Amino acid sequence: MESNGTAPEENGKARDASPCTTSSTPLKHQAKAATLLEACKWRDIEALRRLATSEGGLVSDEIRRLAWPMLLGHPSQDDSTRLEKEHIDSWEDLPEHRDEDQVQLDVNRSFIYYPNDQSVEALDRRKRELSDLITEVLRRQPYLHYFQGYHDICQVFLLVLEPQSRASAVARLSALRIRDFMLPTLAPALAQLRLIPSILYAVDPMLCNHLSQTQPFFALSGTLTMYAHDIQEYSDIARLFDVFLAREAVFSVYMFAQIVLQRSDELFETPADEPEMLHSILSKLPKPLDLEALIQNTVKLIENYPPETLRTWRSISNYSVLKTTCWHAQPINQTLEDGEEYFKKHVKEIQRAEQRKKILQTIWRYRRPAGTIGLAILVGVLSFWPRRSSGPPGVWGILWSQMSSIQWR
Repeated sequence: MESNGTAPEENGKARDASPCTTSSTPLKHQAKAATLLEACKWRDIEALRRLATSEGGLVSDEIRRLAWPMLLGHPSQDDSTRLEKEHIDSWEDLPEHRDEDQVQLDVNRSFIYYPNDQSVEALDRRKRELSDLITEVLRRQPYLHYFQGYHDICQVFLLVLEPQSRASAVARLSALRIRDFMLPTLAPALAQLRLIPSILYAVDPMLCNHLSQTQPFFALSGTLTMYAHDIQEYSDIARLFDVFLAREAVFSVYMFAQIVLQRSDELFETPADEPEMLHSILSKLPKPLDLEALIQNTVKLIENYPPETLRTWRSISNYSVLKTTCWHAQPINQTLEDGEEYFKKHVKEIQRAEQRKKILQTIWRYRRPAGTIGLAILVGVLSFWPRRSSGPPGVWGILWSQMSSIQWR
């Protein structure tokens, strides 16, 4: 891994250099590193996005410490220092988050693959730092729901970023980039996965048909954790985070589709009527994983088959991060309050969808033997209700709106 440079001071003591780095930036990236530092100096976000996507990404943790917060729309250093002073240690006095017990269970299982040269005491210290980081983010944004695998993402941020910028960066990541995974239901995450068959169909209909009996749940671990749960090399996951933070949120979904496309020969060797075997193959990332080629191929894939051309794109909520972030309009100017507002609207939309589903299931369950009589009475009630109610449609209004689409037998 690349150089972090001289370790900065923390509370009067030299901060531990990242345990996963070496002492120098590779010669071929030194010119790029200078360009990156210049982009950071002037907060040139467009340049950072472009450079983070190109070969080598952000090249070193020293640059990532500057660039990642910028790519997430973090305020300038002066504003960051002011905000930190306003909130110093106050998170500990906030009410406990409902998921803190699960957080601790997952933190106890953290730092399995990296860093791998730390003493037991050093690892225990990092686990305490990770627990504090996650707890602070959740207490400050109590509407968010923790998910297993979130700690895998946070541990990468902990290893890369300075202590004073970690919580604010992870908070913005959570509210504006991976918000779909922190809703009270897994439905939005599964909706993202259903884009994968659409991408496959657009590129290779035969492969899509071959996998038609295999649900795209094989990609859940990768997309849910920004691949941090599946990739064991620190340098690789840090490189991937460069591009994930620089590109639109849907990029990680396209990346998994690209992985599937690159394995087509292997997948065709397994019969289509063995979905369990296909799922087993696809749920494990191939090794070795040529990250640079994968990233550039994914860039071409999303350019040739943009999200809005996919069959299932319309099923993605307008409040999903997939539609509130895009390549030329990252959430740089979005606030945490914006993220919370999107979250609340998305939750209401999910609740309405669940309500409609339950109503239709109930109607279908009781369609016989009194279907004709019940329907006549129901139609009479519904025809009266909308005229008398001036408020929100509620259950009856929703049901009335669905009547025209129901076929009765």
